[in-house]
Amino acid sequence: MATPTAAITSFPRHRLRRVMKDALKTPLCLVSCGSFSPITYLHLRMFEMAADYVKFNTDFEIVGGYLSPVSDAYKKAGLASAEHRIRMCELATEQTSNWLMVDAWEARQKTYQPTAVVLDRFERALNEGPEGGVLITSTTPPPPPTTATKEPQQQQQQPTTATTGEPQQPGYRKRIRVALLAGADLIQTMSMPGVWSDADLTHILGRYGSFIVERAGTDVDDALASLQRWKQNIYVIPQLIHNDVSSTKLRLFLRRGMSVAYLTPAEVIRYVEDKGLYRDTRDEQQQQQGQGRGQGSGGVLEEEVKEEAGKGEERGKSAVDRQEGGAL
Repeated sequence: MATPTAAITSFPRHRLRRVMKDALKTPLCLVSCGSFSPITYLHLRMFEMAADYVKFNTDFEIVGGYLSPVSDAYKKAGLASAEHRIRMCELATEQTSNWLMVDAWEARQKTYQPTAVVLDRFERALNEGPEGGVLITSTTPPPPPTTATKEPQQQQQQPTTATTGEPQQPGYRKRIRVALLAGADLIQTMSMPGVWSDADLTHILGRYGSFIVERAGTDVDDALASLQRWKQNIYVIPQLIHNDVSSTKLRLFLRRGMSVAYLTPAEVIRYVEDKGLYRDTRDEQQQQQGQGRGQGSGGVLEEEVKEEAGKGEERGKSAVDRQEGGAL
């Protein structure tokens, strides 16, 4: 897999944890790639669900989380411009989180960037240079890997001095593990023949791994059946409180002049209104003419939501050249 080689000069680190709380764990950074047009509370909630799962079920320790909006070259229906989506993600994370950040690099590229390349950039940005990785201050050395716990394929080696081979004293830096955070619909597209290349799947799931949040209407077990080679790097997170909010539904609500309060942060709603995003003047004219497309036409709206969701699934299935099924 080709990776960007230019020096990384601009990368958000202001919320990245600099010191590990538990030296026995592996530092983990979650990356979510998607359209975010607009960002919803479910996008944000996925990070919190993953954080709980990591805390209680793994030997990782989360040190940061990033949203990476796709570039305008993705050419997806309903996609607001990159600068608008970057700003909406920034407003959402600034108002609701103390550990999530937005990396605008992918969104500002003129060509579409495969997910594998994006993850490579994060791995380099987080781990290269004198300040790369996370500082370990505990005197307790990392334990050897065991078969009883789920470990990444690339095991972290305990740092040793160059002269004696003895474990380093507190103050060494530990590499941060990067992993993809996504909804179950992404894993479903990964199991579809021809949608993702085998090289990209090996790079994403074998090298980095993925945390997958269950989603209504997606059979995760069926999707995982064809991804058994990388099962040790795929973590399935149960959605204990059902939430099927999506960007598609928000766009439809906004085009109908309906409220999206409590579906996305208030600052995002104000930004959408100020910039006049996701408006459809033809629909507004139909509403005024009483053609059954107004706020009271719940049945019509429900059918259109289902129709748009179906179109999204078809776009994911045909995304062979993009290698990016499942972006919300």
